[in-house]
Amino acid sequence: MTGLLQKALSIYDVDDDALIKLSPDVILTQDHCEVCAVSYSDLSSAVKDALGNETKIVSVLPTNLAEIFSSFVDVAEALGVRKRGEELVGSIQHRFDEIRNVTSNLPKPDVVAIEWMDPLMTGGNWMPEMIEIAGGVSHLATAGKHSPWQNWKDILECDPDILLVVPCGYGISKTLEEMEILSGQDSWENLTSVQENRVFILDGNHYFNRPGPRIRESVDILAEIFHPNEFSGQSLAGGWVRYQSK
Repeated sequence: MTGLLQKALSIYDVDDDALIKLSPDVILTQDHCEVCAVSYSDLSSAVKDALGNETKIVSVLPTNLAEIFSSFVDVAEALGVRKRGEELVGSIQHRFDEIRNVTSNLPKPDVVAIEWMDPLMTGGNWMPEMIEIAGGVSHLATAGKHSPWQNWKDILECDPDILLVVPCGYGISKTLEEMEILSGQDSWENLTSVQENRVFILDGNHYFNRPGPRIRESVDILAEIFHPNEFSGQSLAGGWVRYQSK
């Protein structure tokens, strides 16, 4: 890659001339993960050189639900519609409260969410909070902290009631193509979640991995998986499938 973002990650191809021609008032990006976007420092330097100081860069770095909500307001404020951001936050929080009210007195399954299969990682950041809101108990990750590395024996020892497979950036079909990475592990068939047919593939690319407004639908999906009698049919179609071991 050459031009405006020459110093940034090589996986990106930015049309410098088009960006200069557009001359945006606001650029929205994130610096939570440099695999997913150019670094904030590189972007700031490049934009300043090409566009001057008139363009505002809004970069969000949420690690938990509270910070996601704050980022909604920050983005809305940068666009001159702060109230709309606050209304969005209120709407999502209201939905979360509705779900909590239903799940508070229900049995809570033990849950592990796998965010990457090789090397093995479990879902941290906002994922444990979403699991708790939906009426589950999250294991092998801490809310507000980056997704941790795991050994397969950690999964076996935890032996969760429900295993969620939600690789970062993957849709359901891509995850299904690579499920043998997990199902081929030693003692896979001995996991309670496998024996009870409670392994689920989630659409991480469109929902869980993104710190955006779809966190609302993400929690709806989890609630439907954990407590189907109370939430069946409430999540968006195509957000998850039950994995059928061969």
